[in-house]
Amino acid sequence: MKNNGKLKNKEYLGELQELQRELCHLQAWVKHKGLKMIVVFEGRDGAGKGGTIKALTERVSPRVFRLVALPAPSDREKTQMYFQRYMAHFPAAGEIVIFDRSWYNRAGVEHVLGFCTKDQYQRFLELVAPLEKQIVEAGIQLVKYWLEVSNEEQARRFEARIDDPLRQWKLSPVDLPSRERWYDYSKARDRMLDASDTKHAPWYIVRSDDKKRARLNCIAHFLSLVDYKRVPREKIVLPDRSKKGAYDDQRSLKGRRFIPQKY
Repeated sequence: MKNNGKLKNKEYLGELQELQRELCHLQAWVKHKGLKMIVVFEGRDGAGKGGTIKALTERVSPRVFRLVALPAPSDREKTQMYFQRYMAHFPAAGEIVIFDRSWYNRAGVEHVLGFCTKDQYQRFLELVAPLEKQIVEAGIQLVKYWLEVSNEEQARRFEARIDDPLRQWKLSPVDLPSRERWYDYSKARDRMLDASDTKHAPWYIVRSDDKKRARLNCIAHFLSLVDYKRVPREKIVLPDRSKKGAYDDQRSLKGRRFIPQKY
């Protein structure tokens, strides 16, 4: 599919459905082979991580594609080894764990907004590549996506959130400072990539100004990273309802509290 301007919704949904069908085949293969995968999504605020993750996961089982979106660390978690609370969510056999933001918080928002010390930040940059090598050597495929949004498009999306009550909840306390400190975040991104874009766990950059194309491109790329095959499935036959113990099970609901049928 060539990029010939704005993607029509019908075309987008058609392409997305095909990709989501393949994700279901991938899911069956991951379960069949007992594979373990981690997918990390990072990017500036407003880059489209949530929409991309939703497109990736909305047609698959949450027991296989497990989404992890951790809140700010608790007082107890702040005393733990930094990577500890993320490792608690790592996959077992037959699982794909998706991190909506990850340990790379330390390389981005924590560093830029002063939520960690300079020593903690520097220590993270030194440790992250060796740690990820251990993760990969333990048999976990680690996939890392950075969604790159332009300055103009981020501003447009933030303004849309301010004006739309259906999207105002997306504005977090760190969103507005991220607009002011655009270049600080750019420098943090560059240092993060320098420290952690490795052969064993490379970063893949997704241009995300066009949300629809970004989602399709990201899912298509993700599928290309796994040499999966279609797992044969036994034919499913729906059994007839047994008449044993039959009674008028709808009449027995008479007098119960049904909600009003407004639609």
